[in-house]
Amino acid sequence: MSWYANHYFQMVIVSLLVPVMMEAHLVVWEGVSEFVAVAEAESFTAAANRLEISTAQVSRQIGALEARLGVKLFYRTTRKVSITESGQVYYNHCRQVLDGLAEAERAVTDLNQSPKGRLNMTAPVTYGESRVAPLINDFVVLYPELEVTLTLTNQMVDLVAESYDLAIRLGELNDSTMMARRLASRTHYTCASPAYLAAQGAPYTLSELEEHNCLKGTLDTWRFQENGKPRHIRAQGTVRCNSGWSLRDAALKGIGIIQLPDHYVRADIEEGRLVPVLESFCAPNDGIWAIYPHNRHLSPKVRLVLDHLSAGLGKTEDMSATKVGAAG
Repeated sequence: MSWYANHYFQMVIVSLLVPVMMEAHLVVWEGVSEFVAVAEAESFTAAANRLEISTAQVSRQIGALEARLGVKLFYRTTRKVSITESGQVYYNHCRQVLDGLAEAERAVTDLNQSPKGRLNMTAPVTYGESRVAPLINDFVVLYPELEVTLTLTNQMVDLVAESYDLAIRLGELNDSTMMARRLASRTHYTCASPAYLAAQGAPYTLSELEEHNCLKGTLDTWRFQENGKPRHIRAQGTVRCNSGWSLRDAALKGIGIIQLPDHYVRADIEEGRLVPVLESFCAPNDGIWAIYPHNRHLSPKVRLVLDHLSAGLGKTEDMSATKVGAAG
């Protein structure tokens, strides 16, 4: 047989097989919607009403499906329909497939929709005021049909119970029941004013912190890293306050050394009002996270605001690294 004849023969075979294969795939789907509806309604009549078809058609499709699978899917009596063990296994898989199809349709539809409606979110007070709120305001300018409620609190709120779409969290995450997306990072700086360092000298080892006035916040220890391992040093000093801005003010006035996240002290370091110390012992950066309830399908508004926050906070992080590095 010549090459042309062989090629023509192959094309004929393919043209005959493709419709058969497509038809076979269609047969596999027959009865699935009816089966799932009966399994969930526990009634052929209720399933028929839900699908807006006749009860006879539902019964016929279920019968054909059982014949094709070779198993009994339901126990039927005059009063009750209950699913069999084989039916339960089949239902679990079919439900996932139908959910996936619904999600695919929503995802495609969402591509052409602008976010609208209510968006409820929460963030820590100081970080929310300085970083999150300005970005959210920019987002509202882009999508004026949104109604945004941004609650700034340092309390760990229950997102599901209090109907939040998402929350901004800093540092380590403890709630494993939520989905999380890392938006950016933050650095903790240990620093003091030039006047304090001129009078007291700068610490060059972690043990030398014992000789200095360490201004504490809500935590008793400061985070460092030494020889690749985390170190927690108990800070001792004459001032303790649960406000980062107050501690910053105390450091600017030469009272002592502070350890605070970059959004408190970045500008002061850039302008030389504060000077970083113990930089070689700096702990790894913390994560800045968006967490949201476990949901396989994100609405357009949540997905877009996550992208917006990630772009904005990541840009701020890059600028900080460049400027602080240049100043140091």
